[in-house]
Amino acid sequence: MKRVIVKVPHRISGFFEIVDEINGIKINDPEKVGSRGAGFNLNSFGTTEICLEELDNKEDASNKIFINNIELNENAETSNYVLKFCLHNQKKYYNIKILHNFDLPVGCGFGASGSGALGCIYGLNALLGLHLTTSEKGRIAHIAEVVNRTGLGTVCGQLGGGLSMLLEPGYPCSYKQIKVSDDVILICGSFGEIHTKSILNDPQLNHNIKTAGKKALSRLLIDPNINNFVRISYQFVLDCNILAILDLNEIEDLLKDLNKLNIIGASMNQLGRSIFIFCRKSSEKGVQEILNSYKPDLKLFQSSINGSKKFFTKIM
Repeated sequence: MKRVIVKVPHRISGFFEIVDEINGIKINDPEKVGSRGAGFNLNSFGTTEICLEELDNKEDASNKIFINNIELNENAETSNYVLKFCLHNQKKYYNIKILHNFDLPVGCGFGASGSGALGCIYGLNALLGLHLTTSEKGRIAHIAEVVNRTGLGTVCGQLGGGLSMLLEPGYPCSYKQIKVSDDVILICGSFGEIHTKSILNDPQLNHNIKTAGKKALSRLLIDPNINNFVRISYQFVLDCNILAILDLNEIEDLLKDLNKLNIIGASMNQLGRSIFIFCRKSSEKGVQEILNSYKPDLKLFQSSINGSKKFFTKIM
């Protein structure tokens, strides 16, 4: 029995532009589909543990995938895609168990699917001796997300580290980091899930996101700093009308309350019924008072920005 553990940071996207067509013509190559935008990695992680046992007989082989202790197997579509890719040309037989456990809630805009996809490809590459380069591992994880419509640019953001702008869609990644001072406090909250696939398939919201996302990135490129990032992210939410289209009244009210405070700013995770707040110590008490008024529906998480470009990987 071989075992590997891979830890990949959660990521929050502040705004994004869907790029799935050129001059009105759909892009068929999933490697070229993606997003432009900006977001940040957190010091909260998705931990992927993979156990592999080599077998003598094909009949005894099995693959299982768990997310937070729930067995999903093929229903864990993105991880299952990566697993099938890695096993495609294997001449040996295995029992493989993939266990994903996430610090932050799944389906709530914290980049769990990207974390899981990268955890899978890094872990399976190590256990199966695939000898994939860092670039190849990222490409497979990105394609897995795009094909299964669980994400567009999260993988590139997680590979880029810190608070970063994604300058071009698809793979290979094109990103630029934005420096963040150590005194910045990050607080996250979530009301629950939104299914990314259903949003990406909504024609009106898809159009709004493309228009608002393109405008948002052009503004941030003029003066890239954390204050502008949060301000532009919130304006993106307003411009694409996502709160009204998805009937997210609680997030609309909460963001209005938070942005009246003397803080760096607050906005909505893309995509999830979740929010993020950047502030400094002097204003943290006021933020917490507002957040507490939305409990118990709002679940709170304290974290910070993770600037590393390397993932923890341990083979046992």
